[in-house]
Amino acid sequence: MKEKLLEINNLTVHYVVENEVVQAVNNVSITLNRGETLGLVGETGAGKTTLALSILRLLPDPPGRIADGEIIFNGKDLLKCSDKEMRKIRGEKISMIFQDPMTSLNPVLTVGEQISEMIRLHRKVSRTESTRLAVEALESVGIPGERYLEYPHQFSGGMKQRVVIAIALACNPELLIADEPTTALDVTIQAQVLNLMMNLKKEKNTSLILITHDLGVVAETCDKVAIVYAGEIVEYGTLEHIFNNPSHPYTVGLFGCIPNLYQDVKRLKPIPGMMPNPTDLPVGCNFFERCSSRMDCCKEKKPATIEVEPGHLVKCFMAGEELTGR
Repeated sequence: MKEKLLEINNLTVHYVVENEVVQAVNNVSITLNRGETLGLVGETGAGKTTLALSILRLLPDPPGRIADGEIIFNGKDLLKCSDKEMRKIRGEKISMIFQDPMTSLNPVLTVGEQISEMIRLHRKVSRTESTRLAVEALESVGIPGERYLEYPHQFSGGMKQRVVIAIALACNPELLIADEPTTALDVTIQAQVLNLMMNLKKEKNTSLILITHDLGVVAETCDKVAIVYAGEIVEYGTLEHIFNNPSHPYTVGLFGCIPNLYQDVKRLKPIPGMMPNPTDLPVGCNFFERCSSRMDCCKEKKPATIEVEPGHLVKCFMAGEELTGR
């Protein structure tokens, strides 16, 4: 039996703006075992980053607030922890690589000082020892130790992202959250950064939550996949479940947007329309207006989550049936 590291139960997150309530995350439940990689996939605005920030309790408050749910990490509900306890957990037990490396680093501090500061915050070591550990952290991500005294502006985009990864992994966290870590990088550097993250993850047996738009990246790195749409997980399962048997019309639509080397087609099949307004979600299925397989019942009530095969969960009335366009 694999050891369970993170369990999120019925998490609901709202942003209250003036007289409107943005329903950013709605009754989300996921489980992550030690050493596993979970991919969160979905369009911009689906709620992936909000879910990640909720785990670390870094939501801007106001306007963000966690309305309901549990976030159990190593048997402890993070939503019941004090601010002091959370400051100790962040960086030491759970670290996050933020979306843009260009703005994640402090421009007036050397990269080495930023890494050693993280180490001193969570470990009782001297400044000399923290410097030594910071140099080791830089070298572990492929940056020469002598660049310890250089500033962020002296590094390229890919090298900045390596520094951010070094900071995130400096205290050997049990869980690493990577929010689109390669979005701002060119394809060659993307591959290098992903390989680096996966190698370090294997060495330290770190669990990883990877937020991305790229199903190719998911195929190379993830053990489990959660497809996120309009603040809820519409399909969840192992990599094989999602890639070999996509069972939600939205998942099928995402795969339809990817070029297939084995098929001669003139045009891809984009998903029509836009996500619903999160301040006014529909009564029925959130994907109703864009779905080519919709039925009358989809407009009237929310679909239940169905287990189409062991460990493969789908939120759709048509789950387990052949979908139009498959």
